[in-house]
Order: sequence, then structure tokens, then C-alpha cells
Amino acid sequence: MKKAHEVLVASQLFGGLSEEHIAEIGKIAVEKHFDKGDVIFHDGDDGIGFYLIVSGNVNVYKLSSDGKEQTLHFLKEGDTVGAVPVFSGESFPANARAMSKSRLLFFDREKFIRLITDKPALAMNLLALLSMRLREFTVQVENLSLKEIPGRLAAYLLYLSYRQGAKGVVRLDISKAQLANLLGTGPESLSRALGNMKDRKLIAEEGASIRLLDRGLLEELAESGKAPR
Repeated sequence: MKKAHEVLVASQLFGGLSEEHIAEIGKIAVEKHFDKGDVIFHDGDDGIGFYLIVSGNVNVYKLSSDGKEQTLHFLKEGDTVGAVPVFSGESFPANARAMSKSRLLFFDREKFIRLITDKPALAMNLLALLSMRLREFTVQVENLSLKEIPGRLAAYLLYLSYRQGAKGVVRLDISKAQLANLLGTGPESLSRALGNMKDRKLIAEEGASIRLLDRGLLEELAESGKAPR
């Protein structure tokens, strides 16, 4: 079982900090356990702190007025959950649910703010994380509102390539049903989009991985947002 200290050191938020700072951060962390399906927090709950995933997976999602679920993020080990309201003092802007048995570290908002008051390096890491999250939300809104399904899928595959540092093959770390939800579509539409890309020799499926055969055309598809007629 991976130790919480290892995840803190390797995490996006705390990575690069000194051992002294990591040790101080570890002192205010409270370990919490969630079973698959457990809700971590609800949309509108007070943003009293945030979480870091030690193990497991978390789905961050919104619910429409008619109860339809729209996934915003699928998060994994080393990712933070609910960090945005930490400084604003506002409520959580979405729901979070454990997708598998999960260990999380909880950081109380007031304790964390006191800790980083004298630590500019930690504050800069947090600003970088929040800026990246804002950019992801902006891209997602653009994808869902302006792009057709093939364009959304192409953009997501290129995003995975960037995140995984892999130019040729990307690994899908979520199910196709979850991917469809993330892209704001249904499994059938996603299957058609994947089939179309394979027919056009843009991609090839290799188990849980996808080989990007023509990155240039994928980039054009992601940019235009529409499949050629």
C-alpha cells in the first residue's frame, strides 16, 4: 500500500516542495476512507477544505434540473479534489463521488491557509493548479457547446496524449461509458465516432489503449470541431 508521504511528494500540488514543507503538510492531513459509490461532498456544501487522492478514483460531476449527470473530471491518485473553494470561502461548485474504494487526505481550509501564509512556493503551486483547472473548464465548455462529438473526442485524445506524455499511444483510464458521459454524449454516439475515426485511419484501438495514427488530422478535427461531410 502506497504511503501518504509518497503521494504528497509526487502530487501535482505539493511536488517540488522541500521535505520540511512536505512534513508540515503531512501533519495537518487527515486520512479518510470511502467505499465505491460514497459521496465525498455535494454541490453547495461548505468548502471547508479539500482532498488529495492517495488511492482510488473520484468522479466530479454536476446534476441538471432534470437529474441528468454531467461529468466534469475523473480524478486519480495524486490529484486534488475540491481545491477551488479553499481561498474563496465559498461552497463546493459540484459533487464528488468515489468510483472505487478510495483513500483520501483531507486538508482543513483554515489550517491549510495558516500553513501557506509564509510559504510562497506552496502558494504558487496552488495558483498554478487552479489556473490549470480554470483552463480545463474553459476548454470543456467550448467542447460541449461548440464542437460535434468527433471534435470533442479528438480534443480529448490529444489532451490525454499531452497529459500522459505519449505521442503515439494513449491509455484510456476510464470506461467508454464514462468517457461518453465526460464528452456529453451517449455510448452509441461515441462508438460511431470511434468507428469513423478508425475507418479514416486516424486512430487504431489496441485493447484499453488508442494509437494516434494521424495526429495532424486529429488536431484539425479538434480545432474545427466538426467531422468532414
